[in-house]
Amino acid sequence: MIAGAQQAVQDYLAKLQNERQVSPHTLSNYRRDLQQLTGFCDAHDLTDWSQLDSQHVRQYVAQRHRNGLGARSLQRALSSMRGFFDFLIRAGRLNHNPARDVQAPKVKRNLPHTLDVDKTAALLDLQGKDPLVIRDRAILELFYSSGLRLAELVQLDRSQLDLAEAQVSLHGKGNKSRIVPVGRQALAALQAWLVVREAIPLQDEPALFVSRQGRRISGRNIQKRLREWAQRQGIDVPVHPHMLRHSFASHLLESSGDLRAVQELLGHADISTTQIYTHLDFQHLARVYDQAHPRARKKRRD
Repeated sequence: MIAGAQQAVQDYLAKLQNERQVSPHTLSNYRRDLQQLTGFCDAHDLTDWSQLDSQHVRQYVAQRHRNGLGARSLQRALSSMRGFFDFLIRAGRLNHNPARDVQAPKVKRNLPHTLDVDKTAALLDLQGKDPLVIRDRAILELFYSSGLRLAELVQLDRSQLDLAEAQVSLHGKGNKSRIVPVGRQALAALQAWLVVREAIPLQDEPALFVSRQGRRISGRNIQKRLREWAQRQGIDVPVHPHMLRHSFASHLLESSGDLRAVQELLGHADISTTQIYTHLDFQHLARVYDQAHPRARKKRRD
């Protein structure tokens, strides 16, 4: 057993939480990955991190792959290890990163699911004056208006919303900050929600979106409410918060064609992540072609 292994993992996770402000979901996955790693080290009688080499890491990855872990999860496991080993290097407990050159299987890149403009409009057309309806309308409008991640919206404080400038300051992945505009309809929905929010006993709660009890609303609650609203509004596909982010990006790219601007608004570090929406845009064009081009129509009749 490696001395102090569990404490080292806890220290690394605390650093991620406090300094990089990673989401609770990511933190939970990293904890599970690193606990699996320490178990692997115990099974192979490793008593010091310096004994761990790239061959061990490959064996660990292969073992988890045999146990059914998919390519995307293996990539995440390697990412958690690389970060952890870099942490140990800075702490003077390791002089090399054995996971640095180990590659996970390539992930098949599935196109994100989006709502078309009509379905999005139907979803956002929430009627009613109940405080939670007003809050939920503001949440959905902000998701679609500004392309927020679920974690970004949950962590959003009232102080980050600038109504005068129609913008919101976000702290995204890796504690990277960005400022995104808020559209006219989202702004109106937020203003209506702020009136309601003032009437809720907040007990010094800084969160922009709160429950009836005045506490910050959870991501799980937002997901549940969105599913319920999608059913009520007659949307015939499962809807989740990231689908609104995907729809925001896809619709914006269709209208503007400005990939770099969409990258900035989404907060993607690498433009290759944003390029997946160009595939969605091409699919849209292909459908238009099939429906409109004389040769395409003739071929279909034949």
